[in-house]
Amino acid sequence: MANHKRVLIAIGGNAITQEGQVGTIAEQMENIEQSLSPVVKMLTDGYDLIITHGNGPQVGSALIKEETSKNKVPAYPLDILNAQTQGSIGVLIEQALKNKLRLARSTREVATLITQVLVDPKDPRFENPSKPVGPFYTEEQLKQLKSEEPSARDFTWVEDSGRGYRRVVPSPLPVDILNKKAIQSLAENHFVVVAGGGGGIPVVEDNGQFIGVEAVIDKDFASALIAAQIEADIFMILTGVSRVMLNYGKPNQVELAEMTVAQAKKYMNEGQFPKGSMGPKIEAAISYIENGGKQVIITSIDKVEAALNGETGTKIVR
Repeated sequence: MANHKRVLIAIGGNAITQEGQVGTIAEQMENIEQSLSPVVKMLTDGYDLIITHGNGPQVGSALIKEETSKNKVPAYPLDILNAQTQGSIGVLIEQALKNKLRLARSTREVATLITQVLVDPKDPRFENPSKPVGPFYTEEQLKQLKSEEPSARDFTWVEDSGRGYRRVVPSPLPVDILNKKAIQSLAENHFVVVAGGGGGIPVVEDNGQFIGVEAVIDKDFASALIAAQIEADIFMILTGVSRVMLNYGKPNQVELAEMTVAQAKKYMNEGQFPKGSMGPKIEAAISYIENGGKQVIITSIDKVEAALNGETGTKIVR
């Protein structure tokens, strides 16, 4: 336990419910157990760890449940569904970690913190909803939904890649982590902290009061802000590749072992990191560094230890 470097590690929601799976609790727990195996080694090596996670598939399932039960129970707004999935995924992560730590004879404690994140009500992203959520509808199904549900007429809908119509909601940038002092206090006392699930619960401030809003915060942007505000030594973003690449998928593909913020911005301007894949992760990395962060590592979950040892992964530095 001599290391005590503070690391925030961001796990994607698709690592919890994988493509093609139904999303049962048993499936989610199995995926979490597999994903967390490299993390346990970090803990026994003495790192102080904060884990954030996505919840896209899980919120999607919750919205489908809302739709199918709308005539029997009152519907919940998106911010409350986010809170519910933060809690349920947090319980699974806690159980998996505690069980693995017991087997490793570690006394480390784990705590899940339901996290609220302040956003700016004047953020222009509220005027341009862009984040697809919930089930797909055919054109006829959407017409019927709008005729039966007045609220559905007020939502913004888009055709999504030929698969049907989906609701889109705003994705404002995080401004402040309301629970940052609690997260930092737990980390300083060497708790493993699970926080910022799904990007956190978006809230705005109105006349000194916090109010939840129907929006989704990008998980990597929220993770970057948490990492900066709690003074994490390393912000680790887990993705599907062991290293960031230039000219991805092309014959002249090149792996990047390290890049500066200036280089990352240059590559972004050249279109190297598309919005639908690596782009948001690079933007989040830049945001963390520019907010006072030290180092970002982007890698795949199976390469966590090797990346920390400098054997793989892409480092982004000031």
